[in-house]
Amino acid sequence: MIKDSIAQRALTGLVKAAQFGRRRLQALYRGVVNLLAASLPNRCLMCHQSIELPDSGICSVCLVTGLYQVPVCLGCGRAMQVEAIYCGACTSSRPLMIIAPCSYHQGLGEWVGQMKYQTQFSALPVLSHVLANRILYLEEIGLLQLPQVLIPVPLHSNRLRKRGFNQAYLIADALTGRLNIPVVTEGLTRTIDTCSQAGLTGKQRRKNLSGAFSLEAHFSYQRIALIDDVVTTGTTAIEIAELFEKRHIHVQIWCLARAEAPGLMD
Repeated sequence: MIKDSIAQRALTGLVKAAQFGRRRLQALYRGVVNLLAASLPNRCLMCHQSIELPDSGICSVCLVTGLYQVPVCLGCGRAMQVEAIYCGACTSSRPLMIIAPCSYHQGLGEWVGQMKYQTQFSALPVLSHVLANRILYLEEIGLLQLPQVLIPVPLHSNRLRKRGFNQAYLIADALTGRLNIPVVTEGLTRTIDTCSQAGLTGKQRRKNLSGAFSLEAHFSYQRIALIDDVVTTGTTAIEIAELFEKRHIHVQIWCLARAEAPGLMD
């Protein structure tokens, strides 16, 4: 019994020492990261001018010039005179609501694309921040109701292993702290490893994604926001939204940029 008691105390001491050591290592790591961040040049990705910490990625001047300057339709993305959910053309059809802070073609799109294709995440914090601002503004003026959960557009497991990350999840993770809305990754899965949508016509995109996603039977939420980096034709969003809408679940699409491509809609 005495030996057991001594062994137990020794084991407890080792566990506490390990926990203390881990905390010290974590603190040391954070200190090194902060030191490196403070010592390296903090310049705007677009104009290369210095940015005052804690801001980073894109300076306020370049950011503002790349954002929407006028109200836009949440259905088709057309410019409007006043803030409203839909323009006149979309009022009758009431397409999916797509919330984005900017057009992909107005200067910021390059840095959205670099996340996926160049593993360059410097602009992610600031772009996620302006997306959150856009969402909160639309909620404040009564044009949208916040969802219960954020759902990143899933990658097939093969694509995820090859790329090493899901950019939609990184965006959702950045939004959850600001909006206090949980991220849910269970329930929606990509069951078919489709080819890339880039370069496909609208018809080819729809065929490529047909039946590519599945939704678990016990999904219990009634309002969700589907998170993606860019929405072009909306083919991916529509394919997924149909799964939710069949169960009377309200869907919004949130993305960092909207790449209007009317030539691909047919």
